[in-house]
Amino acid sequence: MTTTVSVLHCQVVEDEVWLSLLELCQACGSERELVLQLVEHGVLEPQGDGPASWLFSGASLQRTRVALRLLHDLELNLPGAALAVDLLDQIAQLQRELRAASSGH
Repeated sequence: MTTTVSVLHCQVVEDEVWLSLLELCQACGSERELVLQLVEHGVLEPQGDGPASWLFSGASLQRTRVALRLLHDLELNLPGAALAVDLLDQIAQLQRELRAASSGH
């Protein structure tokens, strides 16, 4: 019998935290070029004039990690991963709205 162990790595990052391109790459364990492609495909929307001055929100860290998992684990291409990340965000937003409506807020 084979036992599979999954390890979850977690890092709490607030939305107010801003990361440079290098910091985002390091936090995600990603190559710079792949993050640039995620920006090009609309997965990430950095603040700033170009890669040297870009800043990414804390939410970008989560979006990057989700996109990387989709690319690597499910072998989606970049446009497919971009679409999936957007759809997952929409689902999360709808779930928040449903919870708020159910609780009477």
